[in-house]
Amino acid sequence: MLRRVLQFLPGFLMGLLIAGILFLLMRAPRGSPLELAPRPTEGPVCVHVAGCVHAPGVFYLPRGAIAADAVEAAGGVLEHGEPDRINLAEELSDGQRIYVPCEEETPVPAISATENQTPGRLNINTATASELELLPGIGPALAESILAYREAEGPFTSIEQLVNVRGIGPSKLAEIEDLITVE
Repeated sequence: MLRRVLQFLPGFLMGLLIAGILFLLMRAPRGSPLELAPRPTEGPVCVHVAGCVHAPGVFYLPRGAIAADAVEAAGGVLEHGEPDRINLAEELSDGQRIYVPCEEETPVPAISATENQTPGRLNINTATASELELLPGIGPALAESILAYREAEGPFTSIEQLVNVRGIGPSKLAEIEDLITVE
């Protein structure tokens, strides 16, 4: 009797295997198909336009816009405004403030990285976002954070105050401290 069972066992197992394969092929699919979404596009930049413009305020402009686009969004320059005192070709970054001075305002000399009082050092109290980005490890977002901190808290009184800016720790400060000043 055991011989008869052993003769039928391979056939029985082969039949179960074929039945299982047919069952898997015939059943309805479960769930929904996976759909890949396209990569999200970056949103617009938000800028604050102030000074001698027709409609100062906050504006949302497409990425890649320049300061001239922001001034135009604010209705253009008033007749006593001096747009030549700002860089209208500067590409905008999120959170940036564009200030168009008026004729009667005393011009504040723009200090660039090459015009600092201490040769070879960038004054973090007068530097622009684009100048700050020249420092190692400082990108657009971190440069804007430094400017926002400076605007909220006032000028830096020491280089060590930079660690109060979100995103700058002791190691980042050590990396740039020989390149900056607070004159």
